[in-house]
Amino acid sequence: MGYVPRLKQEYKERVMKALQDEFGYKNVMQVPKLEKIVVSKGVGAAVADKKLIDHAVEELTTITGQKAIARLSKKDVASFKLRKGMPIGAMVTLRGERMYEFLDRLITSALPRVRDFQGIKATGFDGRGNYNLGVTEQIIFPEINIDKINRISGMDITFVTSAGTDKEAKSLLTEMGLPFKKN
Repeated sequence: MGYVPRLKQEYKERVMKALQDEFGYKNVMQVPKLEKIVVSKGVGAAVADKKLIDHAVEELTTITGQKAIARLSKKDVASFKLRKGMPIGAMVTLRGERMYEFLDRLITSALPRVRDFQGIKATGFDGRGNYNLGVTEQIIFPEINIDKINRISGMDITFVTSAGTDKEAKSLLTEMGLPFKKN
């Protein structure tokens, strides 16, 4: 058997059991799991400078270890000088091994590098068991070389789970190691 990410193994050995005990699932298949992580970055200034999209795609590719794609606008917005089909952002969807590896790096090395970090807000749940996290600076990731970035920008990280409720999703993400703020 090949390499298994640390968090995937921990999920199978410890987290599934803890969630079964907490919510009383009768079947292992009922236990919520992390389905995918979507990392996206909006680049509004790309309307004027097309090279910013290339930088955003390159940064997301470096951070996640998977090729990012440019996202195109869906409609015209005259006040922003935006035309349909212009690139305005970048995104990458992580599943499987890369998803667990990215989550591990996020928890162990990136989040502790945030200035004055006391935990992430528990208000980012959408009511269907998914969680959104906003990161204000991309330089918290150790893969990013500070000397090579042209501007500091943030990104959105979305955790899509198979949980039906926010309570189940929060328990899953807490067990996986995401440091939520204490009330």
